[in-house]
Order: sequence, then C-alpha cells, then structure tokens
Amino acid sequence: MSGTLTIGIFGPGKVGTAIARLAVAAGHRVEIAGSQRQESLQLLLDVLAPGAAQSRSVGTLAARSDLTILAVPFGRSVDLPYTSFSGRIIIDALNYWPAIDGVIAELDGIPQGTSEVIAARNPAARWVKSLNHLGYHDMDEHARPSSDPTRRAIAVASDDSDAKRFVSKFIDSVGFDPVDAGSLADGIHLQTGTAVFGRELSKAEFERMLVRPVSAAEPARRADAAA
Repeated sequence: MSGTLTIGIFGPGKVGTAIARLAVAAGHRVEIAGSQRQESLQLLLDVLAPGAAQSRSVGTLAARSDLTILAVPFGRSVDLPYTSFSGRIIIDALNYWPAIDGVIAELDGIPQGTSEVIAARNPAARWVKSLNHLGYHDMDEHARPSSDPTRRAIAVASDDSDAKRFVSKFIDSVGFDPVDAGSLADGIHLQTGTAVFGRELSKAEFERMLVRPVSAAEPARRADAAA
C-alpha cells in the first residue's frame, strides 16, 4: 500500500465516524454509507467526521473503495450489500452485543467466531477481522506516529495473506501498530469478553495476551467498541 487510499465505511455510528476521522487525518479519502433514511447524513459527517463524504451509491461503495470497513451494529449486518463485496478487501469491525442486537439464533451455540458467520455471506470477498476490539474513544485518543514508543496495537486476522498485509499497512498509517492475529477463525480471540478486548496494549503485550483465556477475575470489557 502506498499513497492515498479510498476508504469506504458502512456505518456512520460512533465506531464508523472514529475510523473515518483517523483515515482523514492520515490523508485518505473517506466515503461513508448509512441507512437509506439518513437524508441528513452529510450534515452529520460534517460535524463528526469532517472531510468524509456521504456515499451516493450504497451498492457500489465497495467497488469504489480500496478498502471497505463494516461498522454497523451486528444486528443490522444482514442488510449489507454482500454481493458487491466479491474480490474486495473487507474489514469486519463488527461486535455482537446481545444486549444491543438481541439474541441472534444464527449465533446461538456455534463454536466459530462471528467473522466466519459474516464471511459465509459472501465467500468471494477477502475478509479481514480488525478494528473491533478498540473503543471509539481510544481510536480518537491513542493514535500515535510510528516512532512513538507508547503506540497501541490493533490486531489483524485473515486467511488472505495479501489482504492482511494491506490492512496492516492501513492500520500503521492511521497511528497504531498492527499485530498478526492469525487466520479468520482466530478472530474469535478478538471478540467481546476476550483477554485483549478493550485493553490498552502495546504490540508486544498484545502478542503475549492474544490467546490467553479470560480469567473469571478479569473485569468486563467496555462496550464502547460497539457501532
């Protein structure tokens, strides 16, 4: 990856606009798609993500973007235009919160992570799990230049090695240290309630804790990573 990218974001909520602010600050072009009912979306973006533009064609946002990020509430993810994701690099930044999304039967009792469920909706897309385990306040407050020793880590999990490298370079460009979190199936270790979720960790700390089981004594993770 080099130069300016076009970043497409589905979801103008707290996480989506935080990612947009990071990307704009890094010099990337950003387009955001929201609900078809959001006639005043551009006014919202002018306040919450200055420099980002409203997508005028939700169905083709992924086709116009070098990188597409899903940042809608998980319960609304079924409505995304999955057919337009084929061949595109897609970041799944979604978190399943039963208190917000309700109980989703599709996820009840399954052994795999939510990213595998999302990826099954279009196996032809190049899926990457990332940007879900960090709260939107942390995105705003903790971006740092690459030379800063206090930089925080963001994990990247995917079965597509080229897509993983591409997303890792994007993560680096917006002010965080990318951590290779393994395969898309390994993305389960980034979900809510895991050892790394919501934690302020350096790259070295993140790598050590990535697959450490959650202790019963550990405090509940913040829910502000929800879209």
